Amino acid sequence: MISSVELRGVTVFSDLPDDQIEWFLSHVQEVDLLAGEAFVQQGDPAEWMYIFLEGLFQWRGEFGGDTVSLPAQAGEVSGVFPFSRMKRFTVTGRALTDGRLIRFPTAHFPELIQRMPELTTRLVGMMSDRIREGTRIEQQRDRLVSLGKLSAGLAHELNNPASAAKRAADQMRYMLTKMRRANFELWRHPVDDSDKARIEEVEASLLQAGVTQLDGLALSDLEESLGSILRGYGHADSWEMAAALARCNMTPDTLNSLLAHFDSSTARAALVRIGASAELSGLLSAVERSTARISELVRTVREYTYMDQAPVQNVDVERSLETTLGTLAHSLQRGIKVQREYEPVPLLVNTVGTELNQVWTNILENAIDAMPGGGELRVRTFREDHYVVVEIGDSGPGIPSEVKPYIFDPFFTTKGVGEGTGLGLNTVQTIVRKLGGTIQVSSKPGDTRFQVRLPWADPIEFLQTAR
Repeated sequence: MISSVELRGVTVFSDLPDDQIEWFLSHVQEVDLLAGEAFVQQGDPAEWMYIFLEGLFQWRGEFGGDTVSLPAQAGEVSGVFPFSRMKRFTVTGRALTDGRLIRFPTAHFPELIQRMPELTTRLVGMMSDRIREGTRIEQQRDRLVSLGKLSAGLAHELNNPASAAKRAADQMRYMLTKMRRANFELWRHPVDDSDKARIEEVEASLLQAGVTQLDGLALSDLEESLGSILRGYGHADSWEMAAALARCNMTPDTLNSLLAHFDSSTARAALVRIGASAELSGLLSAVERSTARISELVRTVREYTYMDQAPVQNVDVERSLETTLGTLAHSLQRGIKVQREYEPVPLLVNTVGTELNQVWTNILENAIDAMPGGGELRVRTFREDHYVVVEIGDSGPGIPSEVKPYIFDPFFTTKGVGEGTGLGLNTVQTIVRKLGGTIQVSSKPGDTRFQVRLPWADPIEFLQTAR
């Protein structure tokens, strides 16, 4: 049987009066455990507070799709505390070694609060610390999940232009070889300066016009026209050459003019050179577009993370929203149309830029997730008195009335296991309140709107900061 001396070895009981210790011990149950034996199972009614006396223990449960294990040892108090709203245990408690504990029934908490106020205060403090630590861990996990989704989306967005640039580079190598061979063949023929000038003039006109991709029917018609002309001049492989010249937008008149001026072999070499030169120009343009897109994505990431910028600054809300939308571009490709309605003049908020982006990311991701089959995402900004108002709406099915009162509660989520921690909107509310703002939600089928109000920053101060 546990003695008062042994209980005083637990820190929270060390200096309590003897009569309180005796009363507490009169209501506890002592439990001896073998290694591996569970003292409580996940789902059991939350009816006990545990004090570990000997051995090592472990709490283990599922959170957000992950298995989490928390160690416990002799001298610690755990389980249910006074004023806790826990109804059932969400974890399983197990002894890792042979051990011993006592458990105090929650049914006696009202009396404990009256008889042992100092212990109650300490237990409530421990519960607050536990909640803070749990929230910190979940918020960190939530940030990592968001980072993972952002990284996956950006990887997809970067892969497209990178692959396009790689394909263009490979084709350029082939075209350069083709052009060198055509040049070698061309200069083997008796071509005077006026002939060279004629070839270079046609080449320059096609390069100046650029390679414009015709639609399928128009391209097919042009190929047929050019192929017919080439066949008329005796070129056996007219289909391949016609296709290359059609992609360069060579007109039938230009082709007729060249074929009529040069002999068959000279004309062929000139046409191969002209086609390869024009296609090289088009491929260079493709590389430029791809690398420009990659640079744009890198710039978006830098802006989203506020890399190399002051932690707290006046942030342009429209630019912040657009940067966040840019990082979510991959998700927006699922048939979602973005409708923008921005205030004409910059609306500024003095804040940590990354925190503001986190607010928009969480709200926008929820809106996108509410429209798995596509829909309309509406983003609106305006000024109301001394506040900047950002309204983000979606055309999803809406938030059920029985769910709406709890959406800002920590750990509340309607998503499946592993899909959400339930801290997204709670984090949003925390950041918004820290900035001196408010967040409101209205919802009906086809129209859910989150309105964030934040204190407006003085634009004169913004201009001074920007100098």
